[in-house]
Amino acid sequence: MSLDISSIVTCENKSVTEEVQIELDTFKSRMGDFPITEKSPVELKITNQENKRLLIQGTVDFTALIPCGRCLEEVPTSIHFDIDKKLPINGAEVSEEEMDESDYLIGFDLDVDRLIYEEILVNWPMKVLCNDDCKGICKVCGINLNKGDCNCQRTELDPRMAAFQDVFNKFKEV
Repeated sequence: MSLDISSIVTCENKSVTEEVQIELDTFKSRMGDFPITEKSPVELKITNQENKRLLIQGTVDFTALIPCGRCLEEVPTSIHFDIDKKLPINGAEVSEEEMDESDYLIGFDLDVDRLIYEEILVNWPMKVLCNDDCKGICKVCGINLNKGDCNCQRTELDPRMAAFQDVFNKFKEV
């Protein structure tokens, strides 16, 4: 969603609060596509700080389906983060970091979904588990071990002992 902020940028020390709906239905990244199942409107407070900085503040809450890091079952994961951005306005001195950071502000239009997308990238959980004692999947047949056992041999040998195992297999009596 694009938000026109021209009235804020043109008035020094003006502050406006807007309730904005998140239009993202899926979070797409290199890791995959993650459906967003629940989302609440974002209340953004946008402030012109003495015609030098534009302060954007808000809180984002949503739920996405993320695969468990062990068994790959989709887990509804609540994600909460605060937005606190300062952007230069009206020809104020701009660092290179600020220039790279503000691709969601084009002219007087604030692309709220792009802003939220970039914040999701930073706040994405490192690892999600369906529960703390998740057994994962079998490395041989791929069955979810939380739902039942398989008959695969899962005994892993120490790789340092592999040479000895080969010797024993050669001279094993039949």
